[in-house]
Amino acid sequence: MTVPRVPTTASSTDVLRLTAFADGPGGGNPAGAVLDASTLEEGQMQAIAAEVGYAETAFVVDGAVGGDDRVVRTRYFSPIAEVPFCGHATIATAVALAEARGRGAFRFETAVGPVVIETTQEAGAGGEGVLRASFTSVEPRTRPLDVAVADELLGLLGLVRDDVDPGWPVTEAFAGNWHPVVALRSLAVFDAFGFDPGAVRELMDRQGWSGTVTVVCTEGVDLGLAADGSTRRAGTGSSAIEARNLFPVGAVTEDPATGSAAAALGAYLRAVGLLAPPARFTVRQGRHVGRPSLLTVDVPEVGGITVSGTASPVEA
Repeated sequence: MTVPRVPTTASSTDVLRLTAFADGPGGGNPAGAVLDASTLEEGQMQAIAAEVGYAETAFVVDGAVGGDDRVVRTRYFSPIAEVPFCGHATIATAVALAEARGRGAFRFETAVGPVVIETTQEAGAGGEGVLRASFTSVEPRTRPLDVAVADELLGLLGLVRDDVDPGWPVTEAFAGNWHPVVALRSLAVFDAFGFDPGAVRELMDRQGWSGTVTVVCTEGVDLGLAADGSTRRAGTGSSAIEARNLFPVGAVTEDPATGSAAAALGAYLRAVGLLAPPARFTVRQGRHVGRPSLLTVDVPEVGGITVSGTASPVEA
């Protein structure tokens, strides 16, 4: 895989452009990656991210922490602000580093703590090698979402409480960024809801939601638990969960693939007892913005959540 380097007018810095978690041609979430940002000031990184225009661009500000080139320090910028962590840009950057430095383990030192990434090579559909990366999040946590805030959020999406699956409580989950999780029981409602990006952005800023608003559909989902949550049973549905992740920033309204949200969703499912770890499920995302994406999520009994996917050069 050869990733083209595209110079920006904000500086002479070359930016790699990759799409992470693609589920077929034209899918995935584009991310910028600067593998040597050691000389860049914060304002320059922000200007580059704004010019690139993707949801996030990752900057490797120290390419060999303590002299170890398998440990790097990263920062992430959206077009309007720095964000603590970004999953899809982590996958993209790890794949680019694996191509440059060889496959294996990396550790990213991020604003939220160390994130371990494994990179491997798999056989592609045409026999060519495909690089895949898996990151394990920092220690996740969840907290109840204030009822008034939850109702305000539902109102901004044109939803009511009856649209929400009663078995999936509206909750905030963290695995690098805070994400409110809203689960809708009807695919028709999930497909049809809309929102005012400015109003949702204002609520997100007020609540400190640096990630996305995560909306999932539970219709047809079976995570393998009995109704009382105590025993496993043979699944009658799918372990794939479809998600829409709202991220109004710049020209973006919905994220096509959100690694930090997928990790937070895994933490949410474990915390509220909707799956029995160790467990694996997949997240399908991006259908509503024409960029189909697939994320694989592994949930251990304790500790960080692992999210896996591929990254490839953005198609011209």
